[in-house]
Amino acid sequence: MYHLVSFELKPKMQLEKSMLLISIDIDVGSKLLGIVNEGKNDANVHDFLTESAIGKIEEVALPIFVNLFENIGMPVTFAIRGQMVNVDSTTLELLLDSSVRHDIGSHGFFHRRFETLSYEEAETELSLLSKALKRFDVTPRSFIFPKNSVAHLNLLEKYGYKCYRSKGNFMLDSMRIEKHGKLYNVCPSLFLDQSINSMFLEKILDVAVEKRAPLHFWFHLWNFGTTEESIRGSVNRTILPLLKHAEEKVNSGLLTFETMLSAAKKIEAVSSSRVN
Repeated sequence: MYHLVSFELKPKMQLEKSMLLISIDIDVGSKLLGIVNEGKNDANVHDFLTESAIGKIEEVALPIFVNLFENIGMPVTFAIRGQMVNVDSTTLELLLDSSVRHDIGSHGFFHRRFETLSYEEAETELSLLSKALKRFDVTPRSFIFPKNSVAHLNLLEKYGYKCYRSKGNFMLDSMRIEKHGKLYNVCPSLFLDQSINSMFLEKILDVAVEKRAPLHFWFHLWNFGTTEESIRGSVNRTILPLLKHAEEKVNSGLLTFETMLSAAKKIEAVSSSRVN
């Protein structure tokens, strides 16, 4: 109930129409990446599971989510690691081949906490990431910090990013997009996993539609199970009903599907028109 009360009180912006955004953190993307790193990066990815284990789950989960969003016709923000595409480009190619044009954002190069990195180390991460994605003609404009560790925003500006997702929790979750310097903070509204109740999500969406506010859900690919069967079951029970409900709002002209990048661009355009 906290979120419903909080969202009733905290929407700080009113749009022409409400926006529904989903951003997804792809922490590894491939079992092979964990093998290449020989376990040395496990602690930067998960408190209990190895990179290889997370990568294996994500290999199973990604096609399920890509197919889900294709069926709804909803573009989302997928944040991927630069190191992943140097080891196995399957994940990136699956996103690029999708019939829906997704926002391919970045999630660091080695998936390290940016708050622990020096300026030089953070710049190395961004430089390596840009070079890795450039080979696929991808220029990321949305940034999701590994472990939600927000730091070095000046470097994001330097490397041409438009937006990022800030750290969220029960006290910070909200329905707003804020400008910080040249960047837009597409604030998180709620973290999703397999335990979430779909009716609860639909009620939150109704609040966003009523307030004409941006609603930003986020999760990791490994938050919905470990096997294909368990992931499909969780998705069908939690996210699919939400998206069907959202699709009705879109068809009624009350809501738009946005990515982090497209939402930031819309807010920028509205701000520019008001200035002019």
